[in-house]
Amino acid sequence: MFDSLSEKLQRVFKNLRGEGKLTPENMEAALREIRVALLEADVHFKVVKQLIENIKVKAMGQEVMSSLTPGQQVIKIVRDELVEILGKHQSRIRTANEAPTVVMIVGLQGSGKTTSTAKLARHLFKASHNPLLVSVDVYRPAARDQLKILARDLKIPIYEGEPGNNIPLELAKGARREAIQTGKDFVLVDTAGRLHIDEDLMVELQTLKEALNPTEILFVADAMTGQDAVKSADEFHKRLGITGIVLTKMDGDARGGAALSIRQVTGQPLKFVGVGEKADALEAFHPERVASRILGMGDVLSLIEKVQEQVDTKNAEEMQRKLLDDEFTLADFRDQMKQLAKLGPLESLLGMMPNIGPMKQLKDVKVDPKEMTRVIAIIDSMTPHERSNHMVINGPRRRRIAKGSGTTVQEVNNLLKQYAQARKMMKSFTGGMGKGFLGKRLGKMKMPDLDSFLKGGGF
Repeated sequence: MFDSLSEKLQRVFKNLRGEGKLTPENMEAALREIRVALLEADVHFKVVKQLIENIKVKAMGQEVMSSLTPGQQVIKIVRDELVEILGKHQSRIRTANEAPTVVMIVGLQGSGKTTSTAKLARHLFKASHNPLLVSVDVYRPAARDQLKILARDLKIPIYEGEPGNNIPLELAKGARREAIQTGKDFVLVDTAGRLHIDEDLMVELQTLKEALNPTEILFVADAMTGQDAVKSADEFHKRLGITGIVLTKMDGDARGGAALSIRQVTGQPLKFVGVGEKADALEAFHPERVASRILGMGDVLSLIEKVQEQVDTKNAEEMQRKLLDDEFTLADFRDQMKQLAKLGPLESLLGMMPNIGPMKQLKDVKVDPKEMTRVIAIIDSMTPHERSNHMVINGPRRRRIAKGSGTTVQEVNNLLKQYAQARKMMKSFTGGMGKGFLGKRLGKMKMPDLDSFLKGGGF
């Protein structure tokens, strides 16, 4: 996400930091490069024009030009302007004065609307809400079945209506009635889509809006379509009055033009981004964190939140005790691999790390998910005694383990080597931390003030 833009902007800033003094000439050259980087990232040309003008006015000021660290001052200005166009603050889902809160999910066919509806239901459930799902897409084959399957997998209730009822308005009204009767506080309405915007679609959506009086109308757009997503969102807003946007497939969009343009063009906030296919791959959109990631500062807060959501505190404390007492076994190593898999693709986690210092080398790391599965299979093929004491694994045992896991002896050898290295590294790390769970400490840490960080030479 934003990889291409981030790389180009960091190159511009590196050149600026190399200048002993900021002049109108080298500032103009930097602005030209920033403009090109944004346009190549598929950011809307009007947004680019406004952004460059704002940066120029502030960067050419006397305070910046005469500063001892002008390059860092410019980075701060660019970050502030990015936050401005992205929306300043996180925009949360609004709730109705009286339950249930009705949320209409709209968008073009193929944008990931149905999947996003289910992900949003899970997000609300995790936040202690009690959502009810309903699909009113009676046109696309198996659309309602798709949401039904997703709801079943997530164990979230869905309203299906009377058999043979294929009238969108009646289905939506029936879902709201059921929500009131059963104490549900949210009704998520997955609406029909088309391959393009047409009058019939808009009339149906407007009818649903008038009857349901939804608190939120969320437009789902495919980030991979770039400015087409922005154009569609704008048209839906003009006809329907959307209240927020969900951008899907952000994990596959290296440019990020849609995310940087959509709020400025539509005037509506980007509320969520889809970053994968799994049910938990929907993240609340934080403008200030995204701006930091674009500029290579990372997104440590989101990383901490992700870890705290997935990691069991008691298990983590027990794991740290084992590391400190030199009791970390292959079984523990396997369990840690499974925990890591829950956090999502490793590349995504590394993308949240600041792109500075030694961590800069991590951005090109590619991890094959099959490798993790292979490691777990090898450890599962060992006996409990072998897992608790890797030193007993001799040649014949390695051959047996390889055969049982469908791997080679060399792969078994590589795993044992990796385990020994990981054990040594983790022990040295935790040894310096003292007792107490690392996640707790991270959770209590206060993030440094960005202004102080920039002015203090953090870059």
